[in-house]
Amino acid sequence: MTQPDFAYGSADSGRGARTLSLFVDRPHLRTQLHQDAEQAGFSVLHAGPLADLARGSPVPLGHALVVDCPVPGEEAVAALTRADERVSRNAGQLIVSTTMDALDGVFASCKRSGPQILVDPSHADRVLALGRVLATGTGGRVREMNEADRLTLLRLTEQVGQIAARLDSFGGSAAGSYGASQPAENRTERLQSPGLAFSGAPDPGSERLVRSARPPLPDPRLVRRIIRHRQLRARFIEGDLFADPAWDILLDLTAARAEHVRVSVSSLCIAAGVPPTTALRWISQMTEAGLLQRIEDETDRRRAFIALTDQMSDAIARYFAEIGTEPLPLV
Repeated sequence: MTQPDFAYGSADSGRGARTLSLFVDRPHLRTQLHQDAEQAGFSVLHAGPLADLARGSPVPLGHALVVDCPVPGEEAVAALTRADERVSRNAGQLIVSTTMDALDGVFASCKRSGPQILVDPSHADRVLALGRVLATGTGGRVREMNEADRLTLLRLTEQVGQIAARLDSFGGSAAGSYGASQPAENRTERLQSPGLAFSGAPDPGSERLVRSARPPLPDPRLVRRIIRHRQLRARFIEGDLFADPAWDILLDLTAARAEHVRVSVSSLCIAAGVPPTTALRWISQMTEAGLLQRIEDETDRRRAFIALTDQMSDAIARYFAEIGTEPLPLV
């Protein structure tokens, strides 16, 4: 009989202890995370290198799994995919730290568990991720919140994260690390796909009516101009005053859909104009809310794309049809 890849829980799990396992190659980082987890109240079941995930012997899973995957090779991607499946089955939580270069591969490997993905995280980012595990509870209770409560929690988390990051990096600067002002044409992650079919799920009973009444999407050149105007503000005015990643994400995906272009998650993080870890949290929340959808690459399992749902695309088309081009400088 084949042994399972993971053993869920431990002798302590029945006593109410929150358990966690670490798979981190860098010894100093593994030690730091071990200390942070214990200080947060976790019982650490396992702390070892990433290779432990690929071994045949059972490995403790616990309530949460922390994986550091900065350069995902084939073995690392396979182990991460397996971890994602096991965490999802056991209603646990997964935290994955990675780099911007490896983000697309990591994102494509994590399809089921709804992980927290941290991109080039600071110490503060990692501590906040552990805090979110404690706040949401086993099985991801945050998903049971209504939309207003979920958005409030997300905004509060971002505010706490900004404060923690500033305290954690006094004397340094993270400006420019997420490319908020990079023009769309310079983002090499964007993939051309003129024949892309978008697979939304409108109500079958009203599909014909929606299609006949739906206005066309705006000219993508107009949307790109709006995006450039929004980026231009950051050159003269403190960017945090106008931080609105949700709208920037929607604008970028609107232009991409009108251009028949597929957008990778790393490209969308750049378009959001905020740190990638922050952008990923917004993308996750917007996907859960039905605004965005994840589209797997059928030719390459190491890639996945983000697109507007049909309902969101229809809403944006109606919005642009209503405002026309008059308010362009103010959008």
